Amino acid sequence: MNVAPLIHVVDDDDDQRNALLRLLGAAGYDARGHASVGDFLLHELHELPDRPGCLVLDLRMPGQSGLDLQAVLNERERSLPIVFLSGNADVASSVRAMKAGAVDFLTKPVESATLLKAIETALASEAAQRKVRNEALRVGALLSSLSTRERAVLDLIIAGSLNKQIADTLGIAERTVKLHRANLMSKLNVRSPAQLGQLAEQLRERSGLTRFQS
Repeated sequence: MNVAPLIHVVDDDDDQRNALLRLLGAAGYDARGHASVGDFLLHELHELPDRPGCLVLDLRMPGQSGLDLQAVLNERERSLPIVFLSGNADVASSVRAMKAGAVDFLTKPVESATLLKAIETALASEAAQRKVRNEALRVGALLSSLSTRERAVLDLIIAGSLNKQIADTLGIAERTVKLHRANLMSKLNVRSPAQLGQLAEQLRERSGLTRFQS
């Protein structure tokens, strides 16, 4: 089920925040305003679902700043892309924001088209991150269905070992390796050695996913 992205606008200036919400609404986005970092964090803690979206974030606000919120989200590994929007930007702050992963850093006043383009980029970034994360979860779930021996065989397949080498390493018959290989292919929903090779390459790129506990 596809869920429309939600744009969070965090700005202590009521007029600015409401103007941004009107702009986003007119552009067809579902948007929600927050008057402070604390307001956003309280909403996230109690109400915010795992919903696609991004943040349009003011830099300087009373209390915690936009950079403070960015740091909190990074610590929580909350992958909401951020577009900073500030009327009091300086080079050090913009560099810090971009190094910490901000999608863009814009200054007020900003052209509507420029802001909407930045939001479009942020949402595309979030969608790409979500796809990678979901694929990792899918593969992780498949791996969890394997027995310890099947995981050991898969680890050696990923390392490039042939059936005979796997048999020698694990101290089992080659026909047993073939049986484990067939079973793990079935559980991983791959139908050919070529597909298994493609999956092995994906797992090689995410080497942490393939390690097993004995």
